[in-house]
Amino acid sequence: MESFSLILAIVVVTALAFDFTNGFHDTANAMATTISTGALKPKVAVAMSATLNLVGAFLSVEVANTISKGLVDESGIRPEVIFAALVGAILWNLVTWLVGLPSSSSHALMGGLIGATIASAGTGAVHGDVLVTKVLLPAVAAPIVAGVAAMLATRFSYALSRNSDGKAADKGFRVGQIASAGLVSLAHGTNDAQKTMGIITLALIAGGSIAPDSDPPTWVILSAGLAIAMGTYIGGWRIIRTMGKGLTDLRPQQGFAAQTSAAAVILASSHIGFSLSTTHAVSGSVMGAGLGRKGGVVRWSTATRMFVAWGLTLPAAALVGALAESVTDLGDWGTALVAVFLIASSTAIWIVSRRQVVDASNVNEFEEPAGVVTAAIAAVTPPPSVALSEGLTATIPSPPVNPAPVVKSDPATPPAAAV
Repeated sequence: MESFSLILAIVVVTALAFDFTNGFHDTANAMATTISTGALKPKVAVAMSATLNLVGAFLSVEVANTISKGLVDESGIRPEVIFAALVGAILWNLVTWLVGLPSSSSHALMGGLIGATIASAGTGAVHGDVLVTKVLLPAVAAPIVAGVAAMLATRFSYALSRNSDGKAADKGFRVGQIASAGLVSLAHGTNDAQKTMGIITLALIAGGSIAPDSDPPTWVILSAGLAIAMGTYIGGWRIIRTMGKGLTDLRPQQGFAAQTSAAAVILASSHIGFSLSTTHAVSGSVMGAGLGRKGGVVRWSTATRMFVAWGLTLPAAALVGALAESVTDLGDWGTALVAVFLIASSTAIWIVSRRQVVDASNVNEFEEPAGVVTAAIAAVTPPPSVALSEGLTATIPSPPVNPAPVVKSDPATPPAAAV
C-alpha cells in the first residue's frame, strides 16, 4: 500500500467526508420523483439508491481521470491544496443542503479545486480548455438536453396511456419509475463517486505515494463507493422535498420520463469523461416533465433560486478554497486552524438544521410561498361567483364603503316629489 504522511491521511479522510455529503446532497437526484409520486416508500427508496450507488462506483474511472489528470497541473499541487479545495466544497454542500437547494456537488468540488490551485500555483496551473469543454459546457447543456428529452418523453408516455385505464396506467408507470430510479442511482455512482476517487488519486500523486498518470487504486474506488452510499442512505430530505414537490407536481408518467431522460444523459456523460452535474441533469428533466404534461406547471420562484445557486457554486467554492489555501500555506498550524474551522462550521450548520427537521415522515409536505406575481394576481382577482338554480352565475358585489340607510316605504304611498 502507498506510504502515507499525516497531511495525506487528513486529505483522504476529508475527501471521504465530502463524498458522504455528496451522497446525502444528491439523493434527491435519483429518488425525489419516486418518493413524491408514491412509487416507493422513502426509506426503501434511499436504501435502494445507496446500494446502486456503490455498484456504479465500480463501472468506470473516466470521470476520475478527468479530475486527477486533466483539470489542473499535477506537478504544482500539494496535499494541502487538495485539503483546501475540499473545505470549500464541503461547506457549499452543507449550506445549500440547509436551505434545501439542489446545487451541484460536482461544481462545488471543481470550484474549490480551481480556487485552491490558483492561490497556490497561479492561473497557469489550471487547464482552461478542460475546464470549458468537460465542466462548463456540460453544465449548460445537461439541463437543456435532459429537459427537452423529458418533455418529449412525458408527452409520449401520456399518448401511450391515453386509452388505457387510469389506475392501471399509473401502476405500470410506477413500476417503470422504480426501474428508472435504479438506473439514475447507478449512473450517479458512475459519475459522482468517481469525483472523490479522482481527488484522492490527485492527492496521492501530489504526496508522492503513487506515480503520475496513475488510475485510482482499488481501495480508493471501494472507499469512495462506500462513503457516497452511506451518505445516500442517510437521505438529504430537504433537497428531496424541493426536487420532488418544490419544482412541479409530478405524476407517475412524468416521474418515469424525467428519471429515464436524466439517466441517459448522465450515463452518456460518464462514458466520455464529462464531469457532469447530476443535479443539473435531473433538475432539468424534472422541469421538462412538468412542462410536458398538459396543464402542468413549473414553480419558477423555486427554479430561480436554484439557478442562482448554480451560478454561485463555482465562484463561491473557489473563493473559500482559495482562502483556505492561503491559511494552510502558513504551515501546520494553519492547516489545523482550517480543520477546526471546517468542523465548527459544519457543526453549526447541523445545529441550525435541527430547528426545523425534515425527514422521511414529512418529506412530501411542501407549501410554496407566494411570490410577487402570485400576490399581484390575487390582488386584482374579481369577486367569487355563486351558482344559481338555472346553471347561471351571479357575482357577489362588494359592500359599499359607506352604505346609505335603507328606508322602507308603504307600496300604496306615492313616492315623494323630488326637491
